[in-house]
Amino acid sequence: MDSMLLLHLMSLICPNKIRAIYIDHQLQKISAEWGDFVAEQCQKLKIPYIIEKVDVATGNMENQARQARYTAYQQHIATHEVLVLAHHQQDQAETVMLRLLSGAGVNGLAAMQTFDVRDQLSIWRPLLDLSREQICQWVHELDISYIDDPSNLDTRYDRSWCRHELWNILQSRFPKMQQSLARTSMLMQDANQILDEVVVEDLNFCGDQNQLDLTKLGTLSEARQRQLLSSWIKGEGQYRPAFEMVQRIQHEVIQAKSDRQAAVHWSGYYYVRYQNVLYRLEKQQYLAEKNDEIEVEQALKLGLDQEIELPSGHFYIKKTKMGLSFALLNQKLDLKQRQGGEKIHLFGRVGAWPLKKAIQEAQIFPWKRHTIQILSIDNVMLGVFTPKGFWLAQSSYCEIDGWQPELISSL
Repeated sequence: MDSMLLLHLMSLICPNKIRAIYIDHQLQKISAEWGDFVAEQCQKLKIPYIIEKVDVATGNMENQARQARYTAYQQHIATHEVLVLAHHQQDQAETVMLRLLSGAGVNGLAAMQTFDVRDQLSIWRPLLDLSREQICQWVHELDISYIDDPSNLDTRYDRSWCRHELWNILQSRFPKMQQSLARTSMLMQDANQILDEVVVEDLNFCGDQNQLDLTKLGTLSEARQRQLLSSWIKGEGQYRPAFEMVQRIQHEVIQAKSDRQAAVHWSGYYYVRYQNVLYRLEKQQYLAEKNDEIEVEQALKLGLDQEIELPSGHFYIKKTKMGLSFALLNQKLDLKQRQGGEKIHLFGRVGAWPLKKAIQEAQIFPWKRHTIQILSIDNVMLGVFTPKGFWLAQSSYCEIDGWQPELISSL
């Protein structure tokens, strides 16, 4: 009913500037017939239309259907266009109630906004302040045809249960419940905007979207720490993580002993502490050591002004004041992956020391250490390729006005 009313109103307000998208979730046997009904109504109103079938993944049916729907919208809506949806006041009140029962905070209780952006879609909900009764009256007066979806009566779904089992009980005691819950949503939207402004300030103080300085984070109140972490973990996603997930990252990662390589995985990212910084790493980045195929040993020939791409980064062979002998250029050199236990005598330093200690002192991230490779000839170490650059080793091949690989960019 609400969607068909919206269709008719938009045809009057914006003639020749709208089109309709019907999403067929294929969850009802007659859903294709509903598509035919939408097509018929659009033809009467001279509105272009799209019938889009989607496959709904298993799991929470309501959430998966919503995700499939918005994914389909993205395929058809241009960046300059606006998606207009028919959510009304009861939808808003139900959303607030369901989120309250799920333990949502300010962000969740803000519920739906009249104007919003989701998944890079600009959204307008012009009916959000209208009651179900007002919509019914308009539909009756305008003689608009519509179809009732029988799934709206299926109390196996949370929203349908709320609407048909819980709603009448509460409304009999609190007649103005719907308006009150909608007003709560508006108040929470104001509070959420203020909170977002504070979070932006705290994020600028503590780090950026990829890392947080834990010393600076610790200077904030516990409440501001939780809010910053919740917003930071959410990132560009639609929803904030559950309160329990924020607690896990606090207890298992932030508060873990410094010698532990603790990590928590959530929504495609790993949250890892190194030194006194909390990092957010993409899954493939954190698991690169397991997934990258790096040759343990290989032959390498280098030439002046040559660019080479190695697991640790992109390097350029150039002349330097102190470097390796030109006699080594275009010769077969050995490139071996670090195995552990090696020692290096860094040029300009006294004595050899464990390569592991040099790596720790250079603060190379643990998840990038597998990319480190040792350059040698006839078992003489020439240097080490690392994500922080090439480390020249003391050897008989070092000379003034020689050459060295220079790091252009890390991978």
